[in-house]
Amino acid sequence: MPAQPSPATYTITDLAREFDVTPRAIRFYEDQGLLSPDREGPGGRKRVYNGRERTRLKLTLRGKRLGLTLNEIREILDLYESPRDTAPQLERFLGALSQHREVLERQMEDLQAQLAEIDQHERHCRALLAAHGEAPKTRTA
Repeated sequence: MPAQPSPATYTITDLAREFDVTPRAIRFYEDQGLLSPDREGPGGRKRVYNGRERTRLKLTLRGKRLGLTLNEIREILDLYESPRDTAPQLERFLGALSQHREVLERQMEDLQAQLAEIDQHERHCRALLAAHGEAPKTRTA
C-alpha cells in the first residue's frame, strides 16, 4: 500500500513570499492570536505552518484589505472554525462589511466635499490671477 502524503507545511519565509508580507507581519498576527503555528527544533524556535494556518493568514490579509479590525477578523475566524454551521460566521461577516461600507461611504462623501471646496478655491484663485492679467498655472496631479 502506498504511503499517504504528509499534509503540506510552510515556513514563515514561504508564507511571507507567497502573500507578499514580511515575516515580522506574520509574527505580529501570531502574537495577536490569529495564527498558531507548530513549533519545531531546539527550543521550538522554528515555526511550521500547516494548511489551516495558511488559510487563516490568507483570510486575515483579506480582512485587512476590507478594513476589518484584527478583533473582527479573529472573531470571524473563530466562528469559522466552530463545529456548528457557518451561518453565524456569515452573519457576523455581513454585519462587519455593512459597518465598513457605511464608514467608507461617509469618507467618500467627506472627500467629495473637500474636493468640491478645493475646486471652488482654485476657481477663485484663477479668477484673481486673470483679473491681474496673469495666466494661471494648470493643476498637476
